[in-house]
Amino acid sequence: MSEASQIESPIGSPAESKVGSQFSRPQALALLHAWTQGESLRKHALAVETCVAAYGETEADRLALAGEERDRLITLYSTTALLHDFDYEKHPTPEEHPFVGVRELERLGWPAETRTAILGHAQYSGVPRTTHLDKVLFACDELAGFLTACALVKPTRAITDVEVAGVKKKLKDKAFARGVSRDDVYQGAAELGVALDTHIAFCLEAMKKRAAELGL
Repeated sequence: MSEASQIESPIGSPAESKVGSQFSRPQALALLHAWTQGESLRKHALAVETCVAAYGETEADRLALAGEERDRLITLYSTTALLHDFDYEKHPTPEEHPFVGVRELERLGWPAETRTAILGHAQYSGVPRTTHLDKVLFACDELAGFLTACALVKPTRAITDVEVAGVKKKLKDKAFARGVSRDDVYQGAAELGVALDTHIAFCLEAMKKRAAELGL
């Protein structure tokens, strides 16, 4: 059994059977696993995917999409999130990440929407975030990592025990999860045009629904 097939979908997507296999979730997972061996970074990709795909579902609802159109949109969000850091383990410097990965995605023919969003999630890339996907990926990246950290310090190590008020309190504690950019968290919610509390609650709910798959 391949490594990709051993991880269950945190979004449980039925879209995979309806969308062309070239850019499906299994393809994204296979690429992620080929480039990323560390379990922590793989789980981060899954956590970000969970939040981004949930936003993709709400966007599909807003656009009144159905059938294959809906599946394609959600799969675009899902795969973009899975691949946003796939080159980071091998190329962690700002000079290389995410540029090396994006060049590989271009070589493989992945959609421009995916590549642009991945470039845009790195503030230093200079690539503007203009689409909903661009903004969602940026907004969910740091927050998903922070919510994971909030869960892991709970006695139960469970995301189900994390609450919005506690997350906001820990955001003010600069000694906690120092690697998470608070500015990016705040800016991400602002760019999406949603209140921080609402954004945190939305991502928490998405992650709680898939707690088992995320190991939380």
